[in-house]
Amino acid sequence: MAGKRDFYEILGVGKDADAAALKKAYRKLAVKYHPDKNPDDKKAEEKFKEAAEAYEVLNDPQKRARYDRFGHAGMQGAGGGGGFRGGMTMDDIFSQFGDIFNDSPFESFFGGGASRGGGARTRGQRGSNLRIKVALSLEEIENGVTKKIKVKKQVTCNSCHGSGAKDSSSVSSCSTCKGSGYVRQVKSTFLGQMQTTTACPTCNGSGQEITAKCTTCRGAGTNYGDETVEIEIPAGVEEGMQLSMRGGGNMGKYGGQSGDLLISIEEKPHEFLQREGSNLTYDLYVNFADAALGTSIEVPTIGGRVKIKIPAGTQPGKIFRLKGKGLPSIQGYGKGDQLIHMNVWTPKNLTKEETKLLEKMRDMPNFRPQPKKGEKGFFDRMKDYFG
Repeated sequence: MAGKRDFYEILGVGKDADAAALKKAYRKLAVKYHPDKNPDDKKAEEKFKEAAEAYEVLNDPQKRARYDRFGHAGMQGAGGGGGFRGGMTMDDIFSQFGDIFNDSPFESFFGGGASRGGGARTRGQRGSNLRIKVALSLEEIENGVTKKIKVKKQVTCNSCHGSGAKDSSSVSSCSTCKGSGYVRQVKSTFLGQMQTTTACPTCNGSGQEITAKCTTCRGAGTNYGDETVEIEIPAGVEEGMQLSMRGGGNMGKYGGQSGDLLISIEEKPHEFLQREGSNLTYDLYVNFADAALGTSIEVPTIGGRVKIKIPAGTQPGKIFRLKGKGLPSIQGYGKGDQLIHMNVWTPKNLTKEETKLLEKMRDMPNFRPQPKKGEKGFFDRMKDYFG
């Protein structure tokens, strides 16, 4: 994510900016750097894309919350084909944000609902979003993973291939727009009367009308089916985090955009380890003899078992730290540690021989709790209490 500018900085707004302020700031930049106003200017085009990407994230409450928490790392990847949002094409921008100029005098300058290049831009019905849950092991979270998942969703109709028509002869030129896909209107603004160009309301900008609908999808161009999607999940994700795959949801109708696929992260319980943020914890139990005499013992980590040294006289509650044996930060700020909590195992059932040994040890000086320096022992305190 190195070199990428802050989205708030790009739009020139504060982190408390509301939707109206975001829209106003984006509209200002879009007018300034619009490709129609800056032909063949690559720098202006990049500025235009940069502003559109910033607006896309900050105008979406869920994406904005993730960006505020994780920065650009939370926006990893690119939309479509299983990736996450990381950049936008010009078609994406005009398709998603072209109506930023609606009901304003700028609409007439930039063609309103019409697409660039003089062609019509279809304004079909956008597909709905889908939500799925993906359960990950700690091993998968440590390294990141690509998952292939079968999703039940609205997909392109196999009979008409998304056209919605019964056959090729069941499509004719739109009678309203004469096949152009757009209509011209005259609007009165504070600058006077201005001509605007908008998508044809009859054909939704396609320039065509269906005379006989597909019998399978009834003209919608979509039907219910299965689709295998490939999801790239970055390392360091957490339980409850939601990722978004643009265009991975239900197929849009009448040429409209597909919805998004929203992926909620679940963590599978690990056999030995527990997660605390980017750190992992492990409860180690040793017997009294090992704690008193010291020993070397193997403990599990995500990367396999490692041997640690238990010094003689280690007390219960001691925490050993394995540096860098935890999980990576999703922001790319290194890895956490593995914390090993020391516990002394007390047996519940003793043999006669074990009982005799422990009774003998109980009266030895080293097996009595030693008071801290300057602190009286239990029996001395009892003597003071009873006189």
